[in-house]
Amino acid sequence: MPLPSQPLRRLGFLTIGLFDEADPRRGHESTLDVIRLGEDLGLDSAWVRHRHLQFGISSPVAVLAAASQRTSRIELGTAVTPLGWENPVRLAEDLATVDVLSGGRLNPGVSVGPPIHYEQVKHALYPDTADVEDFGHRRVRRLLDALAGEPVSDFEGAEGIEVFSRRVQPHSPGLRDRAWYGGGSLASARWAGENRMNFMVSNVVKGEGRPEGFADIQRSHVEAFRAAHPGAGRVSQGLVVIPTDSATAEQRAKYEGYAAGRLPRTSSPQGPNALWFAPDLVGPAEGIAERLYADAAFREVDEAVFALPFTFGPEDYAQLLTDIATKLGPALGWEPNRAG
Repeated sequence: MPLPSQPLRRLGFLTIGLFDEADPRRGHESTLDVIRLGEDLGLDSAWVRHRHLQFGISSPVAVLAAASQRTSRIELGTAVTPLGWENPVRLAEDLATVDVLSGGRLNPGVSVGPPIHYEQVKHALYPDTADVEDFGHRRVRRLLDALAGEPVSDFEGAEGIEVFSRRVQPHSPGLRDRAWYGGGSLASARWAGENRMNFMVSNVVKGEGRPEGFADIQRSHVEAFRAAHPGAGRVSQGLVVIPTDSATAEQRAKYEGYAAGRLPRTSSPQGPNALWFAPDLVGPAEGIAERLYADAAFREVDEAVFALPFTFGPEDYAQLLTDIATKLGPALGWEPNRAG
């Protein structure tokens, strides 16, 4: 999107779905309400994070199954499911089931690597195979093949009154093409492109010795993905964006304090992996739009997924989504989707 005259084509949002351990249903219902609000506002997609052994959504597929029955149009995605916790064939069955229930609206996003705190959890997760599990890209390819309908069994046919298939059932045509890879490095971007996935550009990226700063590094990932993709895969940019147009004075103060507390980490690479973090964009929609058009990576995409801050409440999310859909989106040339 090199010029403001070229409109943003798709606009979505991402939520972590926090809940109180003493009342988990309320938090999960609140997440479903937020997704329904996103559809009512005409947003194109709703994405949920994946959190294990935390007070966020541990089973996005189950949550999106529920969301599929409360919505009719909005795309539903995971951003992202860490495959280190998953059996790819079993996950493919769940994803295909939700895709069928949603009418083909599911966008499964995944990532690789060992589970966080693996040494502390491996005895429960993989008691007999912890030291030989493969947490690399082969795990993603197994999932993609299963989603595409490649055989996962050598047996097919009737056995008594039961009938068996060689491939995952249900099979949902098109689901494999809607699979996303979430990555924050050049290698991830290239791999996603080479394997015909869509690519989520992370709001945390590896510096890899590059001094340019976050936006230019993120842009390089978009360019690497497109150069490697044999077709025209989708790519979306992830940022934390907090419009304040309809916010109360109390909300504005909270938002500004939240962003200020996170700002120091954006000025230089952080930690042993030299990670760059995106600064949070807070303020009126018109001002945020100007900052986005000045962003080197934003100028390379035509769809964006704006992340809702982790620790805000339902009333804050309602205000933010409303301003994103009615103020910021139009300022970026985007139009709400009311079809369906």
